[in-house]
Amino acid sequence: MAIDAKMSFMSQIEQSLAKELTVESMSRVMRTVADILDNFDMRETAGWEEDKDDLLDCYLSALKVEGRSQKTIDRYRYVISRMIKDCGVPVRRITIYHLRDYIAKGKERGVSDSTLEGEREIFSAFFNWLHRESLIEKNPTANLGVIKCQKKTKKILTDVDIEKLSGKCEELKCSIRNRAIIEFLKTTGCRISEMTGLDRDSVDFQRMEVVVLGKGNKERTVYLSPVAAMILQEYLAGRKDDHPALFFGYNLKRLTPGGVRAMLRKLGELAGVERVHPHKFRRTLATNLNRRGMRVQEVAAILGHENLDTTMKYVNLDRDDIRNEFRRRYA
Repeated sequence: MAIDAKMSFMSQIEQSLAKELTVESMSRVMRTVADILDNFDMRETAGWEEDKDDLLDCYLSALKVEGRSQKTIDRYRYVISRMIKDCGVPVRRITIYHLRDYIAKGKERGVSDSTLEGEREIFSAFFNWLHRESLIEKNPTANLGVIKCQKKTKKILTDVDIEKLSGKCEELKCSIRNRAIIEFLKTTGCRISEMTGLDRDSVDFQRMEVVVLGKGNKERTVYLSPVAAMILQEYLAGRKDDHPALFFGYNLKRLTPGGVRAMLRKLGELAGVERVHPHKFRRTLATNLNRRGMRVQEVAAILGHENLDTTMKYVNLDRDDIRNEFRRRYA
């Protein structure tokens, strides 16, 4: 047993009992307690809140060093902090039973299996890192099974859908800008934050390429179709400002992701196209490129994915495409 921890513990007992016992009785009690403590390995530990903050902050700092985006880091902080608070014990004492109980309570609250699986993956990444760094002796997620989710095929935008959206641009302000945004998202597959962060000089019209800054401050090149380049040039030629932003709003300030989402949602309502949002264009591009024979590694490079499994989640494999490809290969 650590001597400092024993002395601290003994001092606390003595202070607590000083007003209740005589000096002689106190002496006997302290000798008895000291004899008992000799059989235990005792160390002073910080309160669980301090332990939680220390380990979690260490992990989040590591993510920052690895180049993870601030959005990802904030997401991990929120999910892990909520789990730790619910468990009510120091991080080093969290077991698989705590985590199973947390997930079970989530199911009872009606949280979807896909959301809980996403949180499980975050917990696994957190505890795997702690274990690799020798900050915990045992990884509580080692035997925490994957949560099976119902896989729903997410719809993509058809050519007809995009024509409908483009046709309704005239009914909103900044119609040429809105058409340029639709074509830009359709052909580049950019994340909405990537697109709104672009400046005019990011676009190389001669090569029909755009250099975007993606997650983790990593640059990559995306490509414009001839139609997208033409409409984008038309939009820029009609501007009378000297603002560096590629796209800006009514107030002559850089267009925000929220502003783009609101515009697309309104166009969807006018055109009768369901669930129009920026990420749907990203999934549409991935699917179309894959259908046209582009390798998944090349699709991943355009989307900015490091993990090919992530890219495959974006690709919508149509049953007719699968059937036709099977017939073609085994005709």
